Amino acid sequence: MEMNQYLDMFIEESREHLQAINDNLLLLENDTENVDIVNDVFRSAHTLKGMSATMGFEDMSSLTHQMENVLDLVRNHQLKLNSEIMDVIFQCVDVLESMVEDIVEGGDGKADVSELVKKLQAILAGDFDGTKGSSATDGPVEQKNESSSESAANNVSATGSYLSLDEFAITVIKQSLDSGHRVYYIKTVVEEECLLKSARAYMVFNNLEQIGEIIKSEPSVQELEDENFEQEFEVIFITDKNKEEVEKSVMSVSEIESVQIEEMDHDAVLAGQKEAAAASAQSVAETSQKQDSNDRVDTRKEQDKKAVAAKKVVTGKTIRVGIERLDVLMNLFSELVIDRGRLESIARRSGNHDLMDTVEHMSRISGDLQNIILNMRMVPIEQVFNRFPRMIRDLAKELNKKVDLQISGADTELDRTVIDEIGDPLVHLLRNAIDHGLESTEERIKAGKSEEGVVELKAYHSGNHVFIEITDDGKGIDRDKILNKAIEKGVVKTEEASGLSDKQVYDLLFASGFSTAEKVSDISGRGVGLDVVKTKIESLGGVVSVDSTAGQGTIFQIQLPLTLSIISAMLVTVEDETYAVPLSSIIETAVYKKDEIMHAHHQEVIDFRGKVVPLLSLKNIFEVPDSAVKQEKDEISAVIVRKGDKMAALVVDSFIGQQEIVLKSLGKYLVNVFAISGATILGDGQVALIIDCNALIK
Repeated sequence: MEMNQYLDMFIEESREHLQAINDNLLLLENDTENVDIVNDVFRSAHTLKGMSATMGFEDMSSLTHQMENVLDLVRNHQLKLNSEIMDVIFQCVDVLESMVEDIVEGGDGKADVSELVKKLQAILAGDFDGTKGSSATDGPVEQKNESSSESAANNVSATGSYLSLDEFAITVIKQSLDSGHRVYYIKTVVEEECLLKSARAYMVFNNLEQIGEIIKSEPSVQELEDENFEQEFEVIFITDKNKEEVEKSVMSVSEIESVQIEEMDHDAVLAGQKEAAAASAQSVAETSQKQDSNDRVDTRKEQDKKAVAAKKVVTGKTIRVGIERLDVLMNLFSELVIDRGRLESIARRSGNHDLMDTVEHMSRISGDLQNIILNMRMVPIEQVFNRFPRMIRDLAKELNKKVDLQISGADTELDRTVIDEIGDPLVHLLRNAIDHGLESTEERIKAGKSEEGVVELKAYHSGNHVFIEITDDGKGIDRDKILNKAIEKGVVKTEEASGLSDKQVYDLLFASGFSTAEKVSDISGRGVGLDVVKTKIESLGGVVSVDSTAGQGTIFQIQLPLTLSIISAMLVTVEDETYAVPLSSIIETAVYKKDEIMHAHHQEVIDFRGKVVPLLSLKNIFEVPDSAVKQEKDEISAVIVRKGDKMAALVVDSFIGQQEIVLKSLGKYLVNVFAISGATILGDGQVALIIDCNALIK
């Protein structure tokens, strides 16, 4: 079989399974007795093993197989998890992730997994350090596995006891039996190495529904479609065919290992329903008791489970589309937006009402299409946030700190181009928060705080922007320490220092090369590299700010545009040239008389709502040549723009109006052009440069 055509699917699904394993291991570490979580990890590892074996990645298959063996003992209560075992499993996940990334980069996905395999085998044998005596019973593993298998076989013989039947299903079954139909309990087992289990389940269902009716399945149809099951599934089936015909119908599907069929009568239905009801009542009682003992932890886990379940439902109703196709679609639509602008311009000049009506209708439709395409490119920021709990867990262990990472707003959506770039800055800010924001356990106790430090990662929409906040409840930023270091490095002068506000002092952290770290370590000190964070955020059209309260903590806030492809802008003219100012940077437009212009520090300024705002002449900045017709005016037109809490007034000749524009790169021949972020093509075919307001405001 030619595997290259399946490689992209393998990579994407492998990443999803590894992320799921990571997430569930973090939950399991706090609740090692939760078999449901162990089963989820086992299923992901089992699927990953089958996929990697089919694709020929033997090292991945070998490692996941040993992981699967360990997890199998845990879920069968034959091995108790501890910190050492969890560390080994986490190490396995790290190696598997590196293998997948190697495959992404064109490698063969091979790695030396011998040491990890030995550790896993030692765990299985009970010889691993820290695991001796951790088995649930004293008997050898082999005997317990056999016992487990026998127990499973005994459970299967209880016809239909796995399936909880509601009143409607029982009524249907009774009526079918009374009318002479046959009711079968069918348990189907798919081969262990089957790659597309959900497809086999679908084929079995399809064959059965040709000769009868399925009234109940376990797992549910949705879970089967999402491949959220191990190897087996059960159904209650009504038909007029005999047992041999039903078995033949199921076994005609390839990669079916076995099928167990038992005919049900009235007594079996009633017995199975009573047993299911008793089991359900016992489960409810156990859950209630456990929830009373640890209400906070269980509540959080229940929320996590609901979130995972919600994701699974959505997955079943979506299709995967390569991002390259979306990029092509976006580029094509960008050209359509440009032509739409030209048509609108032509229609206005022509005065033809039929043409104007048609163009107006086309504009509305293309506007709706634009929203759909932009939404298609939007992806939840959880794709970035998901990698942080594991990182925080490892970092906290390394620093011997207790950290509670609280994530909210992970479903907030951003353009995928922004998502691709935002990860590294967030990693840097989170590492700073853990390393130098949070105090040590001893310091927190001395300060009257809880041993566990809280770091909150939050995302939310506001207008046409997405805000990301990283908050810690640590010691805050030492204002004097920053100021002294800034004076020492020459970032500010001594005479200026006393006049700086707290906010201005904190902003010094973003100065190039600024650091308050006493020593260099693998974990960046607060301030190290924050200039890089700022540069990256601003390259995405965003801004980053910091605020702090001594003894209470620090908050970093990042403001990002929703999308970078098609933006709303104000078109303005400077002499004979047209420029576009992004609407997200504009506070408002205004007209000032020349006698309202003042001077301060050799700079022209204006009074804008009680604040002194500098005037910046775009004509002088961009060295725009004079137009052929020169007109003297008693007034100036200005666009008030902002960058964080700083403002500037851009002097222009006139305002054209607001318009949706397509952001185009200037190309490799025009790089590092000051205060220009790109260009766009206008309706009349002219090119307008897009102003980078962040670069203009210093």
